[in-house]
Amino acid sequence: WGGNVYVEERTVDVHIRRLRIALGKTYESLVQTVRGTGYRFSTKS
Repeated sequence: WGGNVYVEERTVDVHIRRLRIALGKTYESLVQTVRGTGYRFSTKS
């Protein structure tokens, strides 16, 4: 993020949520939550 940038704890979560909304119901499952790790992009639903 750089030197003097303040990033909130939930920044990535917010962007993932917005991405899922933008993808719509048909494709939102492409972004998967991996508990304890983060997120992954899957081409299989």
